[in-house]
Amino acid sequence: EVRLVESGGGSVQPGGSLRLSCAASGFTISRYFMTWVRQAPGKALEWVSTISRDGSERYYADSVKGRFTISRDNAKNTMYLQLNSLKTEDTALYRCANAKGALGVVDNWDNLDSWGRGTQVTVSS
Repeated sequence: EVRLVESGGGSVQPGGSLRLSCAASGFTISRYFMTWVRQAPGKALEWVSTISRDGSERYYADSVKGRFTISRDNAKNTMYLQLNSLKTEDTALYRCANAKGALGVVDNWDNLDSWGRGTQVTVSS
């Protein structure tokens, strides 16, 4: 079965850091651009970041650029998101997904294929 499982979320204070993981099974992520999206309570789904198949291209939403870093380890079939300098507005359920093609900014959810259930990130003082 095709499956994506996120982990690494938790509760931190503003300015703190977390490292999220997205482990894939049932398919090899090396064939795909991979993305992170998030959804805060009462808000719409928001694209966060994308990484190309070999990791040479990285794209970020303006709201996280300079604070978050996307990476991948194709040998481990895993993608990561390093979250630094966290703000309360970063509180959300973070989900990973593979893209159907080569894309950077995701402006259409139909461009994404399989989704994980998500890992919760809560930033509060």
